[in-house]
Amino acid sequence: MINKLISNIRKTNAPIVVGLDPMLNYIPEHIQKKAFAEFGETLEGAAEAIWQYNKGIVDATFDLIPAVKPQIAMYEQFGIPGLIAYKKTVEYCKSKDLVVIGDIKRGDIGSTSAAYAVGHLGQVQVGSKKYAGFDEDFATVNPYLGSDGVKPFMDVCKEEKKGIFVLVKTSNPSSGEFQDRVIDGRPLYELVGEKVAQWGDELMGDGYSYVGAVVGATYPEMGKVLRKIMPKTFILVPGYGAQGGKGADLVHFFNEDGLGAIVNSSRGIIAAYKQEKYKEFGAENYADASRAAVKDMIADISGALENR
Repeated sequence: MINKLISNIRKTNAPIVVGLDPMLNYIPEHIQKKAFAEFGETLEGAAEAIWQYNKGIVDATFDLIPAVKPQIAMYEQFGIPGLIAYKKTVEYCKSKDLVVIGDIKRGDIGSTSAAYAVGHLGQVQVGSKKYAGFDEDFATVNPYLGSDGVKPFMDVCKEEKKGIFVLVKTSNPSSGEFQDRVIDGRPLYELVGEKVAQWGDELMGDGYSYVGAVVGATYPEMGKVLRKIMPKTFILVPGYGAQGGKGADLVHFFNEDGLGAIVNSSRGIIAAYKQEKYKEFGAENYADASRAAVKDMIADISGALENR
């Protein structure tokens, strides 16, 4: 699947991923009203609004982008109906030939980790048949429990030719409370990065590993160091746009071949119509605003890479 991600990036010339992280207050009133008219102000109504909102954004942007990243928590808050909307979103994006990165941030051990891996990336045995549960192409994984938590995902990735992105240095302000702690003279995130590179050597695609890393756009200098530590690792870069990252900050996340990183923007794209820059589109044309925001993001990152 890493090969397909790279192929999609080359085809679109857009090393970006749209984070499908819907909140009800992002969803225009006309979509909510229609969903509530059909299902009431219920969890089912909220899930329908989310699904229709996502569909509009995907329809407006799928030809410009290589991948999407739905964050499962935004769906789980609406219970089982929310998870159904998540599954429908994954299936719809795959029907548009988009690579789907399930932002699930799972991290456990043994059979529990294996069950997470099977549920999201693999196939579960039911009698004489096998079924794919959520069937994303990649999943995000928390490495805090060590290799015991990551290896079950790697086993499924090897079998299904799928991938993972392991949290190495996250974009949130308090990430340094643990990730920056100095161990044996080095910050912990560097040691995690080395481990990710080792895991990746066991699962290589044509040029990059099936084992990727998450490194926040808000820490460009750390990204420069981690790029050297993990030369064959694809880096998922959150924190662009709404969290403060911009194209000029990101050039060091990429290798000389122009590959090696994919930059995420969530509310900066899916709620673009709420921004001053795109307000002329209005809520009715929220998806067109998202398309414009995607084009601007591509131009920003491409321009920064060309001028590095």
